[in-house]
Amino acid sequence: MDHFLPLFAILGALLLGAISPGPSFVFVVRTAVAQSRTEGLAAALGMGVGAMIYGALAVLGLRTLMQDGGLLFTGLKVAGGLYLLYLAWKIWSHAADPITVETSGSAAANPGRAFALGLLTQLSNPKIVAVFGAVFAALLPANPEPWLYWALPPLIFLQETLWYAIVALAFSSSKPRALYLGAKLWVDRAAAAFIGVLGVRLIIEAP
Repeated sequence: MDHFLPLFAILGALLLGAISPGPSFVFVVRTAVAQSRTEGLAAALGMGVGAMIYGALAVLGLRTLMQDGGLLFTGLKVAGGLYLLYLAWKIWSHAADPITVETSGSAAANPGRAFALGLLTQLSNPKIVAVFGAVFAALLPANPEPWLYWALPPLIFLQETLWYAIVALAFSSSKPRALYLGAKLWVDRAAAAFIGVLGVRLIIEAP
């Protein structure tokens, strides 16, 4: 069971990062509300593919750094920890900010375009770059099991796609949307607290 703890820890940390609204979250919400549920789900798929790409890059890059990086790897952990603390502060301070979306319908559904824009939004999101690097640096063991390298990217794809699909389905219906918006303050603050603790741990364990 201990072999699976790093897997669960990394996936849980990444899920909290996704739950806290950022550019990717807002894009899926706006697509689902202003265009259609189908396009919202297509955008969710694009988010999953983008997250899988970053997951694969994080695994490959950190594996190399852990083997050859030395001080560079230590510097990455300190920088990642500081960024996570900054991100936690930003999320906490903006937890009460409302999410606003346009509700005008789209003339014609275009899932392919929604997928492409979702993928580009995810790949260009500075939040996910920093979070992925910091989370992997903090929670990936020094000598991970070989299967972990292969399991993480597809599992990240499934998790991110499912989460953003839930977002698309929820925000394309009025009652689930109202429930989430009502709980947004506490969801954001819980995510900020967890990310802040992770940042502190990353800095402490860097040397």
